Amino acid sequence: MLFKIQRSSNGKSVVFTVSGRVKAAALTELQKLLKGEAGDIALDLKNVKLVDRDVVIFLASCEATGVKVANCPRYIREWIEKEMTQSEERQVV
Repeated sequence: MLFKIQRSSNGKSVVFTVSGRVKAAALTELQKLLKGEAGDIALDLKNVKLVDRDVVIFLASCEATGVKVANCPRYIREWIEKEMTQSEERQVV
């Protein structure tokens, strides 16, 4: 299994639970799913085992636009923060 996405909703918010290894090829599908939703949206990464840099940049942009990234493995959280810092530094230059 490369990756899996499950959608759940309580009427006010939508949670996409992502599992497995998420690579750049998965981003098109994730983007389509997120665009089709309104209200509070969250990505639950509790069961994500591996990501690549493109996914980390995508997750950082999701947070910047108000999508909550929940249950994020520590190494992914640190990588997101690093990418956000580097992005801010590039904008200042």
